[in-house]
Amino acid sequence: MNDQQVYITITHINEFSGYELFRPGMRVVLKKDTDNIYDDEAIAVYSEHGAKLGYVANSVRSVARGTHSAGYVYNLFGNEIACTVCFVTENEAIGSFVKDPE
Repeated sequence: MNDQQVYITITHINEFSGYELFRPGMRVVLKKDTDNIYDDEAIAVYSEHGAKLGYVANSVRSVARGTHSAGYVYNLFGNEIACTVCFVTENEAIGSFVKDPE
């Protein structure tokens, strides 16, 4: 199977760091948040230095059109995966990663 590009929406960025820290081309790390009491499929977003920056959106109200929810991508990788920021708005960022080969 060929590698497949996957797009996600990063939300809650104003609660952790603020959107001004995000830049297109920035590398972040997606990590499954297995201790999250609100969402069994929560995926946290961290800087390469380990600072929490937000979460992968997992609600129909927060997932941007053309991107996938945390529930959709949860089983596409192991415990963590690198992600590249593609676009940034005042409320969200769009990132992409390459799906692990099966």
